[in-house]
Amino acid sequence: MSAASSAAPDAPATGAIPELFHGLFDDAAVFPPGNLPVAEAVPAHRGHRAAWYSEAVGPLLCGAGRLGELAAAVAGGAAVTSTGAPASGGVAMAGGAPLRVGLVLPGGSAELGPALAAAAPFEVAGVELAVRDAAEAVAALDRLLPPDVPAAIELPRELLRGDGLGEVLDVLIDSPYRAKFRTGGVVAEAFPNEEELAAFLTGCALRGLPYKCTAGLHNAVRHTDPATGFEHHGFLNVLLAAQETDRAAAAAVLAERDGAVLAKAVQALTDRQVTVIRNSFTAFGTCSIAEPLDDLAALGLLPSTSQPQEDR
Repeated sequence: MSAASSAAPDAPATGAIPELFHGLFDDAAVFPPGNLPVAEAVPAHRGHRAAWYSEAVGPLLCGAGRLGELAAAVAGGAAVTSTGAPASGGVAMAGGAPLRVGLVLPGGSAELGPALAAAAPFEVAGVELAVRDAAEAVAALDRLLPPDVPAAIELPRELLRGDGLGEVLDVLIDSPYRAKFRTGGVVAEAFPNEEELAAFLTGCALRGLPYKCTAGLHNAVRHTDPATGFEHHGFLNVLLAAQETDRAAAAAVLAERDGAVLAKAVQALTDRQVTVIRNSFTAFGTCSIAEPLDDLAALGLLPSTSQPQEDR
């Protein structure tokens, strides 16, 4: 995925984004497979936040180990691209709002305190904590996280199978924190099948537990990637499955590969259903903001853009 695909073309005025997609796309440009340099990701994110589709865009996600780079990019004024050309948008914070950042902490609770301190120049929009012990994570977040900062707890998928899934989700029920589930990666094994993902979604739905997802979801419809052969879930599939409490029904929605069928189901959603869905499925990380928007436009769920799509 190229840097050119990190920004969508100009199009309709603000207000064109349906409620179903508000804040759905967390900007994970610096993570694989996009791997956009931090100095380019900051101005690109500023551009997203100023664009007509800004209502769909969540915070810029940054790993704990790259917060120094992020601070340098913001403090350094105008950035340059990998070719040496000036990057558009600039990164200076003077006169503007602090950059909204979601902290991604793959190293567990030990990273939490130092990361929060390093993130002081930014507006911390959330924390995503990867751990092996849900109770330990809840205790660490209770102790260190400011009360106005939301958090999501990610556990390894092998701990979320069988009886382990219910045990983990039960720990989170009485906490203010979301669950987080990994829906893809850079190897085939990182992609859960429909039944595994359905078990997670319905387990959360039955408990009234919100969650976010990450990786492999930047396209709207379930598909097989022609280059890698990986089986990708579609974010529209996940949105529609989020209202299901029956595992078989959720798995059937996740397996649907006809975009027209999914688009029709989305258009038929009531306001109440949209609220239920987004109270459950709160966001997902995507290394491209343009690709999900392009998919939605192609399905008739967003206004079409007229400019050519570069270097897709």
